[in-house]
Formats: sequence, C-alpha cells, structure tokens
Amino acid sequence: MSRLDFELQDGDSAVNRSVEIEQLVIAGWTGRDAAAVRHHIDELAAIGVPPPSRVPVYYRVAASLATQRTRLQVLGAGSSGEAEPVLFATADGLWLTLGSDHTDRDAERAGVALSKQLCSKPVAARAWRWESVCRHADTLELRSWISEGGQRVLYQEGTLAALQPLDALVRGWSTGGLAPATMMFCGTLAAIGGVRPSGQFVAQLLDPATRRTIDLSYDTQSLPVVS
Repeated sequence: MSRLDFELQDGDSAVNRSVEIEQLVIAGWTGRDAAAVRHHIDELAAIGVPPPSRVPVYYRVAASLATQRTRLQVLGAGSSGEAEPVLFATADGLWLTLGSDHTDRDAERAGVALSKQLCSKPVAARAWRWESVCRHADTLELRSWISEGGQRVLYQEGTLAALQPLDALVRGWSTGGLAPATMMFCGTLAAIGGVRPSGQFVAQLLDPATRRTIDLSYDTQSLPVVS
C-alpha cells in the first residue's frame, strides 16, 4: 500500500488530502490508432520484447511502487520515464493526475510485466476531479522533457485524443469502474527521437480550457550493476 498526498481540485475549490492506494494497475498498448499500436508491437518484437497477450493489456504491480519522491534509485542506466494520465478512485469519486511509468528497458526483453515491477512510479501532487474534465478530456495536452547535454529537450507531446478514452480503459479493467484505493496508469505517447534514458524527467498535463496544469519532475540515481 502507498499513502500519497494530493491537492484535490474540484472546479474552483481545492482540498489537501492523503489518499491510500491499495491496487496499482498499468494499462499498456492504449493507443487509439490500432495500426500504429500493431506497428510498435512488431518493432519491439524485432528487438526481443515479447508482444502483449491482448491489447490493451493491464499489468498489476505492487501498490508500494506509487511514489511522490523526487529522486528515484534505479539499477543501471537502462531505465526511462514516460508521461501518463493517471486515474485513481477515492470514496467520493474519481480523480485525474499525472504520473510516469518509469520502466527498466533492459528488463523488457525478459518480460514487460517484470520490467514494470522493477521501478517506482512517480505521481504528481495535484489532481482534478474527473467529472470536471471528462467531457473535454481529448483536448488535454500531455508533454514531457528530458535532460540531454545539459539542455532540456522535448521528449513527448500530444493530446489525450491519441489514447483510448480513459473511461473505456477503466471499463476494460472492471465493468464496475475503479474501486476506491485503486490507481490506473492509462498509457503514454510516442517518444520524440526514440525511447532513451535521462537523469531528469519533467512532465506536464495542461487543460487548455482553464490553463491549469499538473506538473511532475524527478531525478534518477543509477546504482551500479554488480554480478
């Protein structure tokens, strides 16, 4: 279980609250363009990454991996982040925040589910009530940046229209919706220039209707791989 602290924004009001997470689900292969998803599966298969059993696929990982720490310790230099919309349920409803499905890319060749379990999953400290944005969710803008050569470089950019509707992803996991204390990462956008590691990861979810943002940033410390 994880306990995370959020500023929960509901329209013009906000409240600070600790939220317990007892189930953590990572939805993968959630792109809305089926042909593009198939092409990416084939690309990864060519370098030894096993294909998913179905599309989308729902990976279960330890709830304790959800974190709001701003520094992660990772094994080796082969892991990287990816910005994702994240839904979580409390007793009073559904909330949208921002996370990074930080993943060990070297371990993906042994198994995607294994690679998902090996890294912490950073989550932002702000969330929006889902009902306040669900009608225009496709317009929400998702971006991330990495550090290369001492410069901040745009790594991902697009809108949630590139992903399957988040309500549909929830129904694919459970027809009854997310149970309280459940968190779901809802998929990501393609990396500009290809997937690659960085010691710093910055992400933002922007609502163009209100100009409000949810921001996330963290650093990684690579631990030596000793055999």
